[in-house]
Amino acid sequence: MATLQFSERAQGDFRIDGDPDELRARRDRAGAGDWTWLRQVHGARVVTVTSPGEHAGAEADAAVSAVDDAVLAIHTADCAPVLFHSAGSDVVGAAHAGWRGLVDGVLEATVAAMVDLGADRVIATVGPHIRARCYEFGADELDQVAERYGDSVRATTAWETPALDLGAGVRVALERIGAVVRVVAEPGCTACEPERYFSHRARADSGRHAATIRRGH
Repeated sequence: MATLQFSERAQGDFRIDGDPDELRARRDRAGAGDWTWLRQVHGARVVTVTSPGEHAGAEADAAVSAVDDAVLAIHTADCAPVLFHSAGSDVVGAAHAGWRGLVDGVLEATVAAMVDLGADRVIATVGPHIRARCYEFGADELDQVAERYGDSVRATTAWETPALDLGAGVRVALERIGAVVRVVAEPGCTACEPERYFSHRARADSGRHAATIRRGH
């Protein structure tokens, strides 16, 4: 059994270098317990959590666990948070997927780490992130993403400039992974819904959302 949650602006700022007391209070309201939160570096490193709170503060972009009451947390303000749970076991995972981590294979690495813990029939839930209509993107970087995940990642902004469809890239990556049996996408665009979401790219917001998954009874 797993409990998933994607926070919104109204629930407060979860950035890891915020006021410690306020951050602790927000975490308690969002999901009491020892959080494994990460210093995300836009890479593909995955940590395996063997006790609640283990690896808190580690430099990584994903975490997996098969331990009761482990809370895995990803923080975003445009990148795609992806939460995983296994329909055939109690293994859970959480990954931070910006375009660099996506190209580096963070989603594939996360599912592989879950499989190592006994996961099968993995369900992936993709949280709110910046959508193509708001994500103007450089040609060279767009070519890198398209080379790995195909031309479905190429899009156009609302003002008709080249854009990255990050969600399409995430979806293609997940659909190629044999252990993933279902992909669920939560609605929402962090860039064009300022009343609901923080956006670093659209508004230079310093705030961050928390995407959490908790394994429990």
